[in-house]
Amino acid sequence: MLGNFQQSQLRIEVEASAATIKDSLLRPVQQQKWLIGQGFSPGMPEELHSGFQFTSSMGLIKIHHQVDVAKPNCLRLLLSQGIDGFHEWYWGDGWVQSRLEGVSILPLNLGQSLSLLSLRTFLATQKP
Repeated sequence: MLGNFQQSQLRIEVEASAATIKDSLLRPVQQQKWLIGQGFSPGMPEELHSGFQFTSSMGLIKIHHQVDVAKPNCLRLLLSQGIDGFHEWYWGDGWVQSRLEGVSILPLNLGQSLSLLSLRTFLATQKP
């Protein structure tokens, strides 16, 4: 894999319950409303579950995701192709934490920051 090893861990406060955050992260229909510039492969389930695999694309770059853990307060995705690494999400009432590590030519910290800001904006529009 070409690129540099990158790691980033960010935590933000949000005005949302843990249940609302869970739906926004584990339900692909909700993810598509706030993820910037990412398209998913067809056949996505109603809710992500351990073992499920899918591909997303950011322009010409494809990223393969394998759901390693999907629980009421955490999501861990193993990544390959455009990013070789993992992405972990943890959340609770009023907060979301994202940890991303991998080798990629993409600027992972920038993408992670934009995704979290987009998620925060999206959650602010959701009903409690």
